[in-house]
Amino acid sequence: MKTLKLRIKDKNLKVLDQLASEVNFVWNYVNDLGFKYLKRTGEFLSSYDIDKYTKGASKECGLHSQTIQAISAELVTRRKQFKKAKLKWRVSNKKSARRSLGWIPFKKVAIKYADGYVQYGKHQFKLWDSYGLSKYNVKTGSFVEDSRGRWYVCLVVDNATTIKSKGKTSIGIDLGLKDLATCSDGLKLKAPKIYREYEQKLGIAQRAKNKNRVRSVHAKIKNIRQNMLHQFTRKLVNDHAMIIVGNVNAKALAQTKLAKSVLDASWTTLRTMLKYKCENAGVLFEEVNEAYTTQTCSCCGSRLSSPKGRTGLRIREWQCMECGTLHDRDINSALNILALGHERLAVGIPVL
Repeated sequence: MKTLKLRIKDKNLKVLDQLASEVNFVWNYVNDLGFKYLKRTGEFLSSYDIDKYTKGASKECGLHSQTIQAISAELVTRRKQFKKAKLKWRVSNKKSARRSLGWIPFKKVAIKYADGYVQYGKHQFKLWDSYGLSKYNVKTGSFVEDSRGRWYVCLVVDNATTIKSKGKTSIGIDLGLKDLATCSDGLKLKAPKIYREYEQKLGIAQRAKNKNRVRSVHAKIKNIRQNMLHQFTRKLVNDHAMIIVGNVNAKALAQTKLAKSVLDASWTTLRTMLKYKCENAGVLFEEVNEAYTTQTCSCCGSRLSSPKGRTGLRIREWQCMECGTLHDRDINSALNILALGHERLAVGIPVL
């Protein structure tokens, strides 16, 4: 399975906004219905039960019947995920600070597609088709809106071409703030200060209360970061057969004074990209506990002479007093992460 995301041309915005408003109405109705039923009976409505109450709504709302069923299924799924009796309302008013971004789910039978357009019901939406949709078998999908008011169609396909990795080596990766990623073979990706570069422009736009400019700056920061991470992760997946990454806790560090640098580094996004690209390319991906990997000598395993604590963070190179090996702090950590990945793999191999 793979998801294709394509930009829809702006001349279709009014129709999509209207359809998204109808989706929000159905969501709010189903949300309220399920909550009232729960208070009255003490039981939750399933998506199958909800479909009985929304029967015939497609003609009134102008939505496909499969879209209404998809809304019910999504609400039930999120209700279970977040363990809540009632979810938040979806707001359609564009002037509201709580407005929900547009979302129109659908299933395969609800659309027709070809090179250059997607047809939903009676509406035909032109798009920039960079994939050639006629070559793919669409399973499901949705129309989605971003913060700048641009619409995209996301299509889940099951016959997408996969690029198998030709690499035969394994590599360990240590994530950090000075260097975003340090590999066990010595390759380093310097941590970009993307947010800090645009921080002044963002502040000017925020003080001027120019919301469109604020959204544009945030989108530019995101696009630059995503492009850099995509290029780096693609190179790793193409060149290696096994990738092991340390499980650094970004959420906890984001609560400290390092929050701005941690969020700018996007460790979680990097790991997510590596995971799904490895699955697609047939590369083994593992996350291991990185505790003490910077303090342990990757040659002899000693921790006696390594830098420790916050005061030791400034020491980037150190020499092991047991075996005399000179270490780069981050490369040593990446080598230990690689060794931990091999140990976990060995445990999973049955005895012949």
